[in-house]
Amino acid sequence: MTTALGQWLSKLDSEKRLQLLRHQLSDFAKAGEVERLRSWLTDFGFLQHKLEAVGIRALISDYDLVLLLLSGEQGGTLKLIQEALGLSADVLAEDSSQLAGQLWGRLLSVQQPEIVALLKDAQQWRDKPWFRPFTGNLIAPGGPLICTLTGHTEEVNAVTIALDGKTAVSGSEDRTLKWWDLATGEEIVTLRGHSGAVNTVAIAPDGKTAVSGSEDKTLKWWYLSTGWEIATLRGHTDSVTSVAIAPDGKTAVSGSGDRTLKVWDLSTGLEVATLRGHTDWVRSVAIAPDGRTAISASDDR
Repeated sequence: MTTALGQWLSKLDSEKRLQLLRHQLSDFAKAGEVERLRSWLTDFGFLQHKLEAVGIRALISDYDLVLLLLSGEQGGTLKLIQEALGLSADVLAEDSSQLAGQLWGRLLSVQQPEIVALLKDAQQWRDKPWFRPFTGNLIAPGGPLICTLTGHTEEVNAVTIALDGKTAVSGSEDRTLKWWDLATGEEIVTLRGHSGAVNTVAIAPDGKTAVSGSEDKTLKWWYLSTGWEIATLRGHTDSVTSVAIAPDGKTAVSGSGDRTLKVWDLSTGLEVATLRGHTDWVRSVAIAPDGRTAISASDDR
């Protein structure tokens, strides 16, 4: 059982239904049909069809169409639904049949009439088995958590955010790095090349390249837009644990289990200097804003 809108969508031939699910809300927005936009985006039947046919990211972005045209309580209600979908995006990308349970788990404590009606309609969904919680058992929208980024297959050891705040790069025990779009929570590209766990990563100030350090004793310099490796920086004799890029983007400093730091020329990929003095693993390094000095931290206290 589903909503009247959901039943109507089910009766359309597959090609027409897909076209409508992809474009109809944009057409409503262009025509200024705010009420129809709002009605469709609070209809469980439409949400389930859109999720199954086009995917969670497209569904989430649909709410932006109407939120530009609404304010006050109605806009707030739709924002809560959008945020709930964002919190559940990693689950729903894998299994669209979890929509009803995810909405119940995140919105059950909300008393706005449209959300109460949405959950009531969701309760009638019978296409596949799902768990209906008796209490709001999942993180609710409106809190500090925005979304969960999934894709790594082992522990994530490092993450850094680009200066423009739009993207992030993570490094993992699975030997890969991933570049993320923070507006959508989607993975843009996976960077492969290390033969050991990735321990550390830094993004250049221009946001175009990154440098990573690994248990394989190397650093790698990457083009983010393509995922291509520019160069491998060799010189450390133990795991690379930390890296920082100077504000001018021309040099990098790395720290290692070999108790040293190394300064690298990023125009050539060559080692400029080795900094010695620590008596144990170097764990962290930061470069001063003027690019002339750095501070390192070690297991030697």
